[in-house]
Amino acid sequence: QVQLVESGGGLVQAGGSLRLSCTASGLRFRDYGMGWFRQILGKEREFVSAVSWSGGDTYYTDSVKGRFTISRDNAKNTVYLQMNSLKPEDTAVYYCAANLQEGYFTTAQATGVREYDYWGQGTQVFVSS
Repeated sequence: QVQLVESGGGLVQAGGSLRLSCTASGLRFRDYGMGWFRQILGKEREFVSAVSWSGGDTYYTDSVKGRFTISRDNAKNTVYLQMNSLKPEDTAVYYCAANLQEGYFTTAQATGVREYDYWGQGTQVFVSS
């Protein structure tokens, strides 16, 4: 059974930092591109960042470029999202997801919600102003 378990969410003041972690089990982690998405109540889930199986290719939505950094440790089956200079508009539930990567991890595969095979339960991030 595949499980993705996120952690690291919480309450932080604007300008602060958080590091989200997502640990996977039940799958061959290095076969999967990994992504982070976020969702606000009543809105669609949106892409935040993704990383290819090797860590060599990373993708970010424009609003987080320069502030967020995605990384992965294949030995620990874990993907991270370092979030700096947080803003109130970053407040959301953050979800980790796994995308079976066959060949090159294209932008479409990395950023598309429907491209992902497995999802975590989410972790809440609240940024106060």
